[in-house]
Amino acid sequence: MARAAAPGVPLDPVSVADHHPAVDLVRAGDVELCADRIGTAGDPMIVLLAGHGAQLQWWDDALCRMLADEGFEVVRFDNRDVGASTWFEDVPQPDVGAVLRGEPSPIPYTLWDMADDTAALLDGLGVERAHLVGMSMGGMIAQCVAIAHRDRVRSLCSVMSTTGAPGVGAMAPGTVEELAALARAYPDPVECEVATARRFASPAYPFDEARVRARAVRSAERANPPGGVARQLVAMLVSGDRTAALGALDLPALVVHGDADAMVPPDGGRATAEAVPGAELVVLPGVAHELPPATWPTLVTAIVALARRTDAG
Repeated sequence: MARAAAPGVPLDPVSVADHHPAVDLVRAGDVELCADRIGTAGDPMIVLLAGHGAQLQWWDDALCRMLADEGFEVVRFDNRDVGASTWFEDVPQPDVGAVLRGEPSPIPYTLWDMADDTAALLDGLGVERAHLVGMSMGGMIAQCVAIAHRDRVRSLCSVMSTTGAPGVGAMAPGTVEELAALARAYPDPVECEVATARRFASPAYPFDEARVRARAVRSAERANPPGGVARQLVAMLVSGDRTAALGALDLPALVVHGDADAMVPPDGGRATAEAVPGAELVVLPGVAHELPPATWPTLVTAIVALARRTDAG
């Protein structure tokens, strides 16, 4: 069974609640998800799904307020195994190397389980349907929600993500080795996040160290389970190719991708847009695996236009 947190780390989002009074723990099946709500209750809801190892504050406060100011209630949350949501430290742990080699390994959960979490989160919030916006792994989860829980999804926006098809959206050669080298060079999690963000920053925009560092400090204050990143990685590796299932979807969809993304290269975004019938593709020039503040107006305009067309229909 999963438990709320590792020994000595209570499931208590105090540091987040200091900044966000609306933060709450929502029971979602067998897990608890730490979520907050920004905007006016009763407005159409946009749910933001974070990426691999990322906590809810990866979705910047100002970006969330921009969406809320357009007449939406915005929900962001910690996926299972990060931040203040349920951790999975006491289940059989996966062997990432074995998974990569196609050998047997414990599989604590898959993206489909995380999609079930999202649907259960809507239950806990008392919401029947929502617009989903997922980045990176969050985009993969959002795709799974749309496939497995179609009646809960108003519209789908997949940001810097991919379909799970082999050979599509795969890291550029040498990226894994660079990430490992940075982790060795910067054992402090805050410094590692800052150094990694600087190395893989968008070439068209200045690197905002203050913003990245502030987010990294908040994440470190809340803490992540030691094995959560590996467990989420395995969930991505074993959850299969969604291309055919995406092709059967009948819902408004938007795909956003930076053309300088080395983590999930642009062919992942193109494959997603080609898979979902009628999906719109927005390419962000000079943008890597991040959302620089200068891109937010473009992103918000596209998300809001999709949501309003959907709600009007």
